[in-house]
Amino acid sequence: MIFTPLIGLVLAALAPSAYSQDIQYDSTHNATSIVGTWSSGSQAVKTGPGFANPANMSFTYPKTTGISYSFSDDGFYEIARYRFNGNGSSPTCITGVIGWVHGTYELLGNGSIIMTPLGDGFQQVQDPCAAVSNFLEPYNITETYLQWRIFLDASAGYKLHLFQFDGAPLAPQFHVSPTPTMLPTQKLRNDSSAPAPEQTGNGVKTRNALKTNDVGSRQPWTTAIVGGAGAVAMGIASLLL
Repeated sequence: MIFTPLIGLVLAALAPSAYSQDIQYDSTHNATSIVGTWSSGSQAVKTGPGFANPANMSFTYPKTTGISYSFSDDGFYEIARYRFNGNGSSPTCITGVIGWVHGTYELLGNGSIIMTPLGDGFQQVQDPCAAVSNFLEPYNITETYLQWRIFLDASAGYKLHLFQFDGAPLAPQFHVSPTPTMLPTQKLRNDSSAPAPEQTGNGVKTRNALKTNDVGSRQPWTTAIVGGAGAVAMGIASLLL
């Protein structure tokens, strides 16, 4: 899914109010604290300095798709996402999205989570069927998760389940570290920052609040996303992560 400001407005409108009840940590709700770093699937996607560099808006591409969330015990979060999204009407038009954002979170008494970005998040989108096939854009949307659950899996350890504002579940994430692996919990880039002038050449564009420019230091997307049966297979498989 590509996140847009419109979704942000919907999330804000649907954000629930806090209740007075306390969060229960037990086998039927949350077996442990949410603090630490969590990662889905093969755990190739992880938050922290190995994924994104906000200073020049670049990414180090993981070997496989996935999501990763980190939470600190003093109220900060970080999210790393790398996804392919299928297109039922045009199977070769698989959209790839890689994104990073951080900010502050609040665990509400009704079991929901509100995550408020610091304002320097960003994502890169490739859509081979669009007029601009590869571009960067800011991503700073307040996200609401209606519920979260942590269960203890006998073979995999603690597993985090997050449910989005509409109740849709995210891929389960495994507890890869009890301490959060995160970039500094402060704003790392100005809102109006644009890619450095010398970074030109591979056709990656920026849009929205970012100045349009070619960006040469951005790595191109994996060729598996460019048409053909291989692209379709990878796109469909990645949706399951």
